[in-house]
Amino acid sequence: MTSSGTNPPWGGTQRNTSVSAAWELLIPAAAAPARGRGRALQEALREAIRSGRLVPGTRLPSSRELAADLRVSRGLVTEAYEQLTAEGYVRSGRGAGTWVSGAVRGAVREARDLAPRAPGSSVDFRPGTPDLSLFPRSAWATAHRAVLGRLPHSSLGYPDPRGLPELREALASLLARRRGVVADPERLVVCSGVAQATTLLGFVLYGRGLRTVGVEDPGSPEHASLFASTGLTTVPLPLDEEGLAPASLTHSGVRAVVTTPAHQFPTGIAYSATRRRALLDWARTTDGLIVEDDYDGDFRYDRAPVGALQGLDPEHVAYTGSVSKSLAPGLRLGWLLAPATMTDDIVARKRTMDLGNPAVDQAVLADFVTRGGYDRQLRRCQRAYRERRDALTSALAEHFPGTEVSGIAAGLHIIANLPEQYGPEPDFLQRAAGRGIALRPLSDCATTRRADRTVNLVLGYAHLAPVDIARGVRLLAQAQRDTRGRDIDGSRGRVFI
Repeated sequence: MTSSGTNPPWGGTQRNTSVSAAWELLIPAAAAPARGRGRALQEALREAIRSGRLVPGTRLPSSRELAADLRVSRGLVTEAYEQLTAEGYVRSGRGAGTWVSGAVRGAVREARDLAPRAPGSSVDFRPGTPDLSLFPRSAWATAHRAVLGRLPHSSLGYPDPRGLPELREALASLLARRRGVVADPERLVVCSGVAQATTLLGFVLYGRGLRTVGVEDPGSPEHASLFASTGLTTVPLPLDEEGLAPASLTHSGVRAVVTTPAHQFPTGIAYSATRRRALLDWARTTDGLIVEDDYDGDFRYDRAPVGALQGLDPEHVAYTGSVSKSLAPGLRLGWLLAPATMTDDIVARKRTMDLGNPAVDQAVLADFVTRGGYDRQLRRCQRAYRERRDALTSALAEHFPGTEVSGIAAGLHIIANLPEQYGPEPDFLQRAAGRGIALRPLSDCATTRRADRTVNLVLGYAHLAPVDIARGVRLLAQAQRDTRGRDIDGSRGRVFI
């Protein structure tokens, strides 16, 4: 080593300061065992460039200088320079020296988590999330071990883009039994949740010449962005107390419409029998397509769930669902049953999108369904969510007297009509946020903004323990007191919870 210790002898300019900063990275490489010293030196130089310690435009020492200072052979350094030049990390020219290339961009060292959460909230009442602590870890692990033990090697290759045959058969039997769906395993496509099912339908509809699709208003905001990614524009269609208004649907001119007839999101109504018939009549008359999003159809607390609309006319209804509410959204497993005339196009698009869902995960779900684990999980969730719904209605009655709860007893959210003087909505939301309570306003789900004083929120309860629900409603009530500490009361507005 030179007399400068760990400082190389080629310092003196601003650019070469970067070389000095990277010097420590090269010392361990030079001290590596002889057989691996060349690879170690190359990787140390790559890391110095990727990390930004050797910035673009930095001139590196000559191979002779670097070899002498590191006390390695010049051939070792020359080989490293040639390899990094070939890879694009450095550039060199005869008589021009070796320089760090400008083509390298350092990677971000910390991976960000962009999962939807409410940071800093003590109570999160936003809807759509199940209780993830109810996920059957032990039973799932047992099924996973059993599946891996018997799964043939061939099953680990690229799967049928529709899904593993055993899963399609298990799901077809489950959906026919629990939701009254006409389920042919040959037409059932396993998807990465309802989001991918919606996107697949969007691509196929666009390919057939459609440019618009109807959506419920209010409804799930996600539908608009999903269809937009396929080139389709969404047309908001108003609801009344029975469901989608038939006249608006007819006048819109759309040929496809997305609905949530078993438990409309977010209003909480179930489509009436009359409205279900009218919707099917529209589809048959126009040769239109109804996309049925059965997002929480298994959860009904006062009676047996209403059967799926698809069972009445499988050639005019595309049925979508998933395990996101019953097991966990992180599994990314769902299904799509479409009319026979669309199935081949859907499968072809699915193949080009991802070549199919992970085979092991599909096999585990198939085992879980066929052995009864899925039915047991649904019963477990049913009990827990009914208890939490009761806890929420009781807490509202105690802390927001005069509140009326409406909508059917189902799903993962309820509807509450709160006293009007808790408004206006922006003030209500601001007071709640000040107490660390995350809320979702109904305006997020509607295309038309109303200019009245009523408070309209969509809040979920399934992911909260009863004690947290009671605490959250108590904090919400406290947050709505005025500056003199008096409770606000008055006539009712509407809050979707």
